[in-house]
Amino acid sequence: MKKRFFSYFFVAFLLLLTVSWISPYRSVMKITDYPVYSGNDLGAVYTPAETSFRVWAPTADKVVVRLYKEGSGGQAIQQMDMSRKADGVWFAMGMGDSKNLFYTYQAMIGGKWMDEVADIYAKAVGVNGHRGMIVDLKETNPKDWDKDKRPPLKSDNDIILWEVHTRDFSVNPSSGIKNKGKFLAFTEEGTKSPEGEKTGLDHIVELGVTHVHLLPAFDGRSIDESKLSENKYNWGYDPLNYNTPEGSYSTDPYDGKVRIKEFKEMVQALHRKGIRVIMDVVYNHTGLTEKSNFEQLVPSYYYRMTPDGKFSNASACGNETASEHPMMRKFMIESLRFWANEYHVDGFRFDLMAIHDQETMNQIRNELDKIDPSLFMYGEGWSAGSSTLPHEQQATKDQVYKMNRVAVFSDEIRDGIRGHWSNAKEAAFMNGKPGFEESVKFGIVAATDHPQIDYAKVNNSKKAYASSPAQTIVYVTCHDNPCLRDKIDYTMPNAPESEKIKVQKLANAIVLTSQGVPFLHAGEELVRTKHGVENSYDSPDSINWIDWSLKAKHKDVFSYYQSLIQLRKKHPAFRMPSQEMISKNLKFFEMPRSLMIGYQLSGKANGDKWKEILVYFNANEGPSEVLLPEGEWTVVANGSAINEKGLPSLPSKRSRAVVDGRSMLILVDKSSI
Repeated sequence: MKKRFFSYFFVAFLLLLTVSWISPYRSVMKITDYPVYSGNDLGAVYTPAETSFRVWAPTADKVVVRLYKEGSGGQAIQQMDMSRKADGVWFAMGMGDSKNLFYTYQAMIGGKWMDEVADIYAKAVGVNGHRGMIVDLKETNPKDWDKDKRPPLKSDNDIILWEVHTRDFSVNPSSGIKNKGKFLAFTEEGTKSPEGEKTGLDHIVELGVTHVHLLPAFDGRSIDESKLSENKYNWGYDPLNYNTPEGSYSTDPYDGKVRIKEFKEMVQALHRKGIRVIMDVVYNHTGLTEKSNFEQLVPSYYYRMTPDGKFSNASACGNETASEHPMMRKFMIESLRFWANEYHVDGFRFDLMAIHDQETMNQIRNELDKIDPSLFMYGEGWSAGSSTLPHEQQATKDQVYKMNRVAVFSDEIRDGIRGHWSNAKEAAFMNGKPGFEESVKFGIVAATDHPQIDYAKVNNSKKAYASSPAQTIVYVTCHDNPCLRDKIDYTMPNAPESEKIKVQKLANAIVLTSQGVPFLHAGEELVRTKHGVENSYDSPDSINWIDWSLKAKHKDVFSYYQSLIQLRKKHPAFRMPSQEMISKNLKFFEMPRSLMIGYQLSGKANGDKWKEILVYFNANEGPSEVLLPEGEWTVVANGSAINEKGLPSLPSKRSRAVVDGRSMLILVDKSSI
C-alpha cells in the first residue's frame, strides 16, 4: 500500500514538474521574476545561407513563425515550430536564402492561440506593418552612406532645434517640392515658392538652425499605407513598429527596403548641409493595447498594470509601457542604439518622458555615449495622467537633476510668455498680462538656480530643477496647442496686424536670447497658422501644412528670426554652459514698470567678444524708458533689426534708452564694437 501511494505521488510530482516546465513562468512566477535574455540577436537575423528567428515569450506554451511572399494577404508559404531555449527565448532556423520574405509570430499561451503579429524587433515591415520583412540592411544604404558623418557639435549649448512634421514640410503646393509628404522631400535642393523664396532644405539652411526635430517618423498605425490617395493625416504618436520608418512617407510602402533607404537619404542630405537630425520617439505607450504586438507575445509584461488588473494609463492613450521591466528597458535601449547606428540619427526627443523611469533614461544616456557623446536627449518632463510608477522614480522635470545630460521642456517660460497651454484665450507676458515676469526670467536662466528669481511667483514650478542650462529646452510653441500666431489671434483679437507681428517677433526674441537650448516650431518664422485648430493631430493638410507663400508676405519676420539665430551663434554669452557662469555673469535689473524684463551679461561671458551686453524686453503696448548702467552703449538689436556693428537709432540720452512697445532692445558697450 505504501509502495502504491509512493508511486502515485511520484507520478503526480513528475506531471506537475512537466506542466511547470511547459509553461514555467505563467502560473508560478511573478512578472518581476521573468527571465532576462542578455543576447543582442532577438528578431530575424539574416544571412544568405540561413535566417534565425528569436522571440522572447517566456509564458508561451508554443510559438510558431510563418513566412509569406507578400507583406499583406496570401497564405503562408512555410510554418516553423519554434523551440524553447534559455531565458524565455524561442528559436527557429530557416535554411536557405529568405531575403525579402515576410514573417510573423504566433504564440499559444494558457492553451489559447494569441493573435498572429509582427515581431516587435522587426527592422523592416510590409505595407501597414502587420508583417516583419527579412532584409539585408546593407542593400538599403544610399551611395556613400559609409562616408556620412554627423555635423560637428562642440556643445549641447550650441543646439538650435526646429521641430517639423514630415508631411507638413512639403505637401503644400507652394513648396515647389516634387516628393511631397515624403522623406525624400528633405533631399531636394533649389526648391522655391511661387514668389521665388527658398523652401524646403534650402530654407532650413538659410534659417540657420542646427537640428531638425522630426515628429514621429517610425511606423505608426493610423495611416492606411494601402490608401495613400485618401491623404489621411496623423502626427504619428500611435506606435506600431518602433524599429522601421513610417511607410506613408516613402515612395513605396509595400517594399520594406524603400522606406529604410529613403529615410537614410534624408539624414544624409541634412548632414551634408551641416544639419543634425532628431527623432521624436514614443516608447511610453503603444497605439494598440490588448491587440498590440507586445501584449500578444507576453501578456501584461510590457505594460504597467493597476492592482485590479487593468492597464495603467499615464499616457491617456489606453496604456503605458513599463520601462522598469528589464526586457522593456532592453527593448528601448536596443531600439535607440539601432536608430543611432543604422540610420545615423543624432538624438531623440522622448514623448511624455515622465512615464519612463530615471534609471532607464540614465542607461540610455550611457549607451548612446558609447556611440557618440554628442547625441542629444530631451523630452517632456511630465505625463498625461497618473502612473503606477512611484513619482520618485519618474523622469519628471523636477527630478531631471538625477539624470545625466537629459534635457526637459520648460513649460514655465512657455506659459509665461504666451499664456496657459490649456486655455487658448489666456494671455501672459507677450500679450500684455502682468505677473509672469518671474516665469519668463526662470526660462531665461534655463531653470537653473539664480539668486534674483522669486520662485514663489514662477508658474508650474517653485524651484530651479536643471543642473546645467543644457538640461532645459526653452520654447514658446510646438506642434501641440495653438501655434504662436493662433495664440496671438486668440489673445489679441482686436489688435492691428502690425502689433501682432511685433508680438510674433518678441516671443522668439526672448527664446533665442535665453540660456538653455532654444526650440522653434517649424513655420513660425513665416507666421504659420493652423487657422485656430488647437489639437491638429488628425486634421487635414489644409490645417497642418506649411504654406510657403507666407515667407514672401512675412519676409521681415523670417529675416528677424534668421538674424537672432546668427546673433546667438556668434555670441557665446547667450549660451553659457553652467549654472555657476550664469549666476555670476547674468544680473537682472529692477524695471520701472510691469511687463518689462532687463538684464546684463557681464565680463565677456563665456568668452564673448562683447564685454558687456544689456538686454531688455518690453511687452507693454507703448514705449518705456529704462535707465542704463554707467558707460557708453551702442544699440545692436531692437524690435525690427539686428546689426552687430550697431544700428543707426541711438538712445536719446546716454544714460537712458527707450524700449519700443512689444519689442526687444540689446545694447553693448561701445568699446566692444
